Amino acid sequence: MSNSNIGNKNQKLRKPVVLMSMGAQERKGHDYQVMTHKYIVPLVELAGCVPVLAPTCCGPDDIEQYLDMVDGVYLTGAGSNIDPALYGQENQTPGKAQDQDRDLFDLPLIHAAIARGIPIFGVCRGMQEINVALGGDIYQKLYAEPGFNDHRENPEDPVPVQYAAAHGVRLAADSWLRKLLQTDEIRVNSLHGQGLKTLGKGLEPLAHAEDGLVEAVHAPSLSPFLFAVQWHPEWQAAQNPDSVKIFQAFGDACRRQVMKTSVKEKFDTAA
Repeated sequence: MSNSNIGNKNQKLRKPVVLMSMGAQERKGHDYQVMTHKYIVPLVELAGCVPVLAPTCCGPDDIEQYLDMVDGVYLTGAGSNIDPALYGQENQTPGKAQDQDRDLFDLPLIHAAIARGIPIFGVCRGMQEINVALGGDIYQKLYAEPGFNDHRENPEDPVPVQYAAAHGVRLAADSWLRKLLQTDEIRVNSLHGQGLKTLGKGLEPLAHAEDGLVEAVHAPSLSPFLFAVQWHPEWQAAQNPDSVKIFQAFGDACRRQVMKTSVKEKFDTAA
């Protein structure tokens, strides 16, 4: 998973297209499909990719057609939790919003993208979706688990305070993420009440919080690029050197996918 500056290579190739699955939101009696601005901007400006927003309210039937169109998948955070029934648990947080349409779209999307070797990048809920899709489970109330810190933001704080660096994250020695960021530890924000418990099949930890919680994962045995983090690198990403490197790494993986597709198309045409 190498890093390079956008535009210095593959200049004759089109920009990568990246699928972003949207989420449900109700506003004044109307149902909306939404995507937060902060997730889109670094994908465009730092990763150098073109976003395609997929509504999840119409079901998963067209996932393969979506994947025919794209070179990457970007699973963002959201205000909703994954339905615990999908990882074999009773719901311990009934007051927290769920988005079952997104669950039922994203979990098969993850499997289909892995089968095609399409790069996947997950953030917060997206990381948890990847874990559940691969058979893992979730601490539903991480803040109530012995030995773990409370990783939630204070809802009374202004947004910039909520997204300020909250704790350290230790990067796995000799990992590609350690090499990418050129450090053993980074400071990250923390805005989640849930966290990864048992890792899904093929997932390997890349980073841990100070209390031992898994904060980043990848799956080198399953995919050329499947990477996810529990924190929010998209927040003011251009001002954070670690976030810049992360989004550029995802963009590079998507550019490699464009090259791979281009070579295949040329071969098919010649044949």
